[in-house]
Amino acid sequence: MSLDATLTLDEAAGRCWDAIVVGAGPAGALAARQLALAGVDVLLVDRAPFPRWKVCGCCLSVAALETLRSVGLGGLVERCGGVPLARVCLGVAGRSALLQLPGGRSLSREVFDAALVESAVSAGVSFLPLTQARAPLTPNPFSPRGEGRKKVPSPLGGEGRVRGVALRRLLLRQRDRETNATTRLLLAADGLNGSVLSREPGCEPVVRPGSRIGAAAVAESVPSFFAEGTIYMACGEGGYVGLVRLEDGRLDVAAALDPWLIRRHGGLAGSVAAILGGIGWPVVPRLAELSWRGTPALTRRPSRLAGPRYFVLGDAAGYVEPFTGEGIAWALASAVALTPLAVEAVRDWGPELARNWQALHRRVFGPRRRLCSAVTRVLRCPRLVRLLVGMLAWTPFLATPLVRRLHS
Repeated sequence: MSLDATLTLDEAAGRCWDAIVVGAGPAGALAARQLALAGVDVLLVDRAPFPRWKVCGCCLSVAALETLRSVGLGGLVERCGGVPLARVCLGVAGRSALLQLPGGRSLSREVFDAALVESAVSAGVSFLPLTQARAPLTPNPFSPRGEGRKKVPSPLGGEGRVRGVALRRLLLRQRDRETNATTRLLLAADGLNGSVLSREPGCEPVVRPGSRIGAAAVAESVPSFFAEGTIYMACGEGGYVGLVRLEDGRLDVAAALDPWLIRRHGGLAGSVAAILGGIGWPVVPRLAELSWRGTPALTRRPSRLAGPRYFVLGDAAGYVEPFTGEGIAWALASAVALTPLAVEAVRDWGPELARNWQALHRRVFGPRRRLCSAVTRVLRCPRLVRLLVGMLAWTPFLATPLVRRLHS
């Protein structure tokens, strides 16, 4: 069932929004909802139709579920049929280890993201799918005559001081139609390949050298080896593959792959098949016939997380290889962490708010991302991975502290 727009393109352009959120994934949809609940007039924009599929491991950790509970959405994943996760099976070169998980659920991104958008709309958010958004090079500077220097009434009480840029202009495009929208605050949650701020000075992505690319597909035909409730992680030279059963019985297949591996095996499907075959796990039937989709280099970050009346959040605010499965948890947590600053920014923008988000993001997510980066560096040493998996096969309890730290 598709999610329809709640307004037209002309209606979106005919008013000044308190906040426009670009990207209706977990970070964008939850941020839009939380802002609306705080009394902010929000427009949520996404270039895709909904529901839509995305490259993702489709696993929600204990931390992700706890974040949802903290904002009153504790039952959302269960109502959507999310599959409880109890184990993770690590495999490498003929060896495997079965580790216990502290919790979590698997849920397709089609269902999960649509449910979050529906919760945002229920909170009062206006939703505009199938719409591309781009911030122009110059963010609505004051006119030469000074008309733009009038104080902008604050939607949350008071008049609100004008400091620097009073409003941001955004270009909204649907097929061959393009129009302008204005907002007091822009939230860029448009993911790894985000382009809404591509013309903004200082927003160029910084990509880690040697970063792997992401790839994913969903299989209807599933070997019985891949049981429900278990995350399967296949580690090989040149990448790794994660597999998990979804709420409708399909198998989500997601991978992080070195470009050289893709070239050697003639594409994404061949690379995944090589990793699974090298471990001795069954290869998914008709793997090459699946609808594969790739991503840009995974380990990246923007040069800046905030600037004149804009904040960057979710995957757009930085990402590392997804072996530990924390991507959705980070996205949800970033939305909740940013909400108080965003409400303040709508009321009374000041450049210190940009600095505050940079500092808060670094403090909240820096340690966990460094840990995730350390894990992915270990995975690039095949002999070490084989040794660790062999050890964990006999003493799985040794991994319990790390697993709990990563997933809760």
